[in-house]
Amino acid sequence: MSETTAVRGPSPAVADAGSTFSSSFYGLIVRDTRVLRRNLGEFLGRTLIQPFLFVFVFTYVFPKIGQGFTGPGGESFATILVPGLIAVAIVFTGIMAVGLPLSIEFGATKEIEDRLMAPLPVWAVAVEKVVFAAAQSILAGLCVFPLVYFIPATPVSVHVSNWPLLITMMLLGGILSGSLGLVLGTVVRPDKIGLMFAIVVVPLTFLGCVYYPWATLHPVLWLQMFVLINPLVYLCEGFRAALTPALPHMPTWGFLGAATLACVVLLSAGIHLFNRRVIT
Repeated sequence: MSETTAVRGPSPAVADAGSTFSSSFYGLIVRDTRVLRRNLGEFLGRTLIQPFLFVFVFTYVFPKIGQGFTGPGGESFATILVPGLIAVAIVFTGIMAVGLPLSIEFGATKEIEDRLMAPLPVWAVAVEKVVFAAAQSILAGLCVFPLVYFIPATPVSVHVSNWPLLITMMLLGGILSGSLGLVLGTVVRPDKIGLMFAIVVVPLTFLGCVYYPWATLHPVLWLQMFVLINPLVYLCEGFRAALTPALPHMPTWGFLGAATLACVVLLSAGIHLFNRRVIT
């Protein structure tokens, strides 16, 4: 008597649950996209104004008035600045896309309660915010490229020397910025938003190796070691390795490992804080 073994797929209940999860997650993405399209001017403003002013002042005005800077190998300051500006645009956009709205949703508007009504686990609602913010952050980083090609008064030597590395850093930067925004949005009350920028965003930028390669901090060794707690450092170094490899930068394993670890830590902390904030 022969025996036949039936090959069974997922049970209908599991399949329905997976379909509900994916459709609900996609629905939240579509909802946020429609809101973003209605506020496109605001998005473009917060995305482009900061890098535009940095590029205009440091790479156009300063050289025109004879105050241009050069790097250790004679590179123009515009060349040094490009990788840092991309990293700052990504991180700043992620914080603005998640941190500020989430703080308001938990506080004044209570809109977070509407999101939690979706047939999704609480952690999935938090992840959706990170994913949507990551997409905005990557778009913001891409917007920097035309600025640094058309505005500077001095030559800019920026070329993609490693496409896989550039794409990897864009993805890591998007996840890192969205996760950082999730952490800040769950712990900072709406009335403390100004304080968040004063004690978090500004130090993050000025001590993030945006305007100088990390290796050039060696004469100030204590500061060179101290800034390693800043995740923005690893994004800047990664973009330098991908776009301006002639400039000094960290080893690839160093910035990739640290950036990945920062993503894991911040995303885990953000989901934990989000769950706790929802429960309380």
